[in-house]
Amino acid sequence: MPMAEILDRLEAAYGSAVPRTRRPALDELVLTILSQNTSDRNSEHAYARMRERFPAWEDVRDAPEAELVEALRPGGLAVQKAPRIQAVLRDLERLDLEWLAGLPPDEAMRWLVALPGVGPKTASCVLLFSLDVPVMPVDTHIHRIALRVGLVPAGTSADAAHALLTAMTPPERMLEAHLLLIRHGRITCTARRPRCEECVLVDLCDYGRSLRT
Repeated sequence: MPMAEILDRLEAAYGSAVPRTRRPALDELVLTILSQNTSDRNSEHAYARMRERFPAWEDVRDAPEAELVEALRPGGLAVQKAPRIQAVLRDLERLDLEWLAGLPPDEAMRWLVALPGVGPKTASCVLLFSLDVPVMPVDTHIHRIALRVGLVPAGTSADAAHALLTAMTPPERMLEAHLLLIRHGRITCTARRPRCEECVLVDLCDYGRSLRT
């Protein structure tokens, strides 16, 4: 099924997707690491505390680990995330990632996922949100929808779904697709008790059709 039709239906149901404020790519990378396994509110609070305590990225990179852990504590898992962030910063030749926008998308992805603790979702978020590189970040909502609708084969992992969903999504609608699919997953195609009777994709959806047979 064409992704364009899915997006047209979701846009009719939820309205146009409104992107959030763009951040520099390195800021996006660190904030995405902080957002792992916690809420946006907690990760943003931890990020703000970190930048207040360590205004420059060199300060974050070179801080005593215990001090960085303390600054990040409101975000959760600070003991794991502080050394991960410092390892990434120490791995960079320069503390700037804007140059990645000039690489082919697959090359930029390979470069980012080679950094310590950076997976396809984190790399895709940096490329799409900060650099307008048309790649699809796959979170739990998008992965669930892709499996239920049949956009990816049954059993496809979230990591493997990144390339498949990127390939089928019109590049100029990539950010819109990401935001609309997440909204659909939060409101209608929920993990438990999905509201299939209200779903604008139910006639296209393998999971929805199975409930009606």
